[in-house]
Amino acid sequence: MVIMGVDPGLKGIGFGLIEGSKKRARLIRFGRVELPSAPTFPPLLQTVYHKIRRLIQTYHPEVYAIETLFYNKDAKGAILLGHVRGVLLLAAADSGLSIVEYSPLEIKKSVVGRGMASKEQVQFMVKSLLQMSELPEPLDASDALACALCYLNKPTKT
Repeated sequence: MVIMGVDPGLKGIGFGLIEGSKKRARLIRFGRVELPSAPTFPPLLQTVYHKIRRLIQTYHPEVYAIETLFYNKDAKGAILLGHVRGVLLLAAADSGLSIVEYSPLEIKKSVVGRGMASKEQVQFMVKSLLQMSELPEPLDASDALACALCYLNKPTKT
């Protein structure tokens, strides 16, 4: 089974693709979809949609695991990020993928063992669990891989 993990952001989207089961996971690919500056927001959303759809069409994941919004003091940033998440969910739905959503706390607890772990702790555990020779960078890519790994630990959440 191929799982695509996604970490939404306004400047870039972390993604990670793994294959496996609860007992063993294998890294396929990870990275960051860079988002260009756009004079208006709709072209940025269009870029997000097309780039994520291209990754889905290339790697054919069966499951799409995405991080939920975390609450922030910056209301405008949270609203804009909500739009990006909506487009990411639309790209997965249009592709017919099974979609699961996990909070940052759930992801950290699943991968590190505690919900208040730092991004660096998550990154270290992702490296260990996927038997990587180097730390996965950037951090939003390691967060996306952690989201995919979370699915292997708790596949029934929708």
